[in-house]
Amino acid sequence: MNWVLLSLFTHCFLTSFVNAQQEYSANSVLDCNNKDETKPSPAFLYACNGRETSCLAFLIFKSQPPYDSVPTISALTSSNPLELARANNVARLTVFPTNKEVIVPVSCLCSGQYYQANTTFLILNDIETYFTVANNTYQGLSTCDSLKRANSQDENTMQRGLRLQVPLRCACPTRNQTAKGTKYLLTYSVSWSDYVHGLGERFNVTAKSILDANGFSEEDPTIFPFTTILIPLPTEPLSSQTIVHTLEPEILPPPTSKDRHIRHRRKLYVGIGSAAGGSLLVIGAILLAIFLFRKKRTEGTPGRNEGKRKPVLPKDLLSEIASFDRVLKVFKFKELEKATGNFSFRSRIKGSVYRGVFSKEILAIKRMSIDVSMEVNMLSKINHFNLIKLHGVCKDRGYFYLVFEYMRNGSLREWLQKKSSNETGGWSQRIQIALDVANGLHYLHNFTKPAYVHKDIKSSNVLLDGSLRAKIANFSLARTTVKGSNNAPQTTRVMGTRGYMAPDYIETGSATPKIDVYAFGVVMLELITGKDAVIIQEGQEVLLSAAIASIVEGENAETELGCFVDPCLGEDDGIEHALQVTRLSLTCLRRDPTSRPSMGEIVSTLLKVYVDIQKSESLC
Repeated sequence: MNWVLLSLFTHCFLTSFVNAQQEYSANSVLDCNNKDETKPSPAFLYACNGRETSCLAFLIFKSQPPYDSVPTISALTSSNPLELARANNVARLTVFPTNKEVIVPVSCLCSGQYYQANTTFLILNDIETYFTVANNTYQGLSTCDSLKRANSQDENTMQRGLRLQVPLRCACPTRNQTAKGTKYLLTYSVSWSDYVHGLGERFNVTAKSILDANGFSEEDPTIFPFTTILIPLPTEPLSSQTIVHTLEPEILPPPTSKDRHIRHRRKLYVGIGSAAGGSLLVIGAILLAIFLFRKKRTEGTPGRNEGKRKPVLPKDLLSEIASFDRVLKVFKFKELEKATGNFSFRSRIKGSVYRGVFSKEILAIKRMSIDVSMEVNMLSKINHFNLIKLHGVCKDRGYFYLVFEYMRNGSLREWLQKKSSNETGGWSQRIQIALDVANGLHYLHNFTKPAYVHKDIKSSNVLLDGSLRAKIANFSLARTTVKGSNNAPQTTRVMGTRGYMAPDYIETGSATPKIDVYAFGVVMLELITGKDAVIIQEGQEVLLSAAIASIVEGENAETELGCFVDPCLGEDDGIEHALQVTRLSLTCLRRDPTSRPSMGEIVSTLLKVYVDIQKSESLC
């Protein structure tokens, strides 16, 4: 009798499991240390709970160079290129526009507890991690934890030429879904402006079917970028249901310790600093975007008795945020004199920079004797939290005066020279500063019209506000460049600072974004060592980058590097963090500019380091 009861119990349990829907992962996929428990975890992949153990499934991948054509996307996902071309109603050699949604047909198989579509990925540089592969390359269609489970290689020792096994997120319909007419499940990679009801309208399915498929209990749940949701379909997805996404906001690091209570509400922080300030129009656009993204919308969400209304973002406005011309104030010289006490010694910050008080607001005033029209024109068009904000200008008696936001903690170089650990922060503070600078450069290189190269990145041109958030300053050498290009006009007049100038710039005068990447690599070394870009060793001047490179290549890298790490950073887990950042820095310092990472890749890697540090600090 006991065997009969046990058999009946087992049958009921399995039946309920088969009929169950998948569970939404939320932002647990951003944590690379979830436990692979006895029951399936949504932080890994989708559970094997469908009616069939294998099926045809579909993924949505947004085209991004170099994965922006039928051949490259099919190779990346191990899908049939002819089927991919057919699903998207294009020719077999078609190149897609950037950020175009591409339908990818895959064979979805049950392996152990999880469904997965299997592919492989060849590591082409030394800075890849499971986090960057899952979230950058595959846009959340794989997960950090599933990659770690599928590969034995430690991510800190992954080298170019290594081929990773990549399980992609897919699923087969459950018995309940099949009974309701669902034939296929589409794995959709969430973008920042997506919401469930809008996706239902686009793919011509009910919002309830999507909510049920992902285990949502709310009618209007929060869905996060870098995650996926399942969309149940009665027929194969159509190319007419796909769209080209507009520019997405930057991903910034979590807030400082003062704002950590916010983390309980949302662990993924979508940066709005890139478009903040300067114009009520721009602020309005960003507030609208946030409004549409928030968990509880008061408008634009269909109610039970009203028709479904899809909110329409002003696309022209959003696409122009990066190049929005802010109206600068033209100050009278008498205003500057009054604000600075006639440019008194007490108002002087450093050199020709003064502190001024304007109607209770403190601003910084920089006096210059050279023509600043190019710099002013640039600063009036760029608008990012991590770039210094220009409030206005003044010209008097041959001098130009630029009025900037005031940065209370001065330059990064000055801050690092302070001796007290209470003043110069711990690892999370240092990496946040690095992320701020990286975000600012990423914006300059990719999201302005035209794109810019700063040409003079160094710790003295990085300023810190009262909350120790970093902003890039001094754009006097900045020049336009071509987005995504490694070629740039050459100049016979090479200008910069010793220790930060890339060898390709010194030798050829070619100013590409990769010279900023090189200089940023030096700034990262300054952040972990507290030392200048040029140091004294055995009575001789030596570049900090050269000294660190020789240490890392030696046999006792950890021990010797430990002697270089800033004592203010403490010893707990310090060497591990130092090695992570040093390896990233050295990839930025490669002699061949084409082998240096992009700022987008650097941002992703630093974000992973930041998350690791936050986790280790929370355990202390």
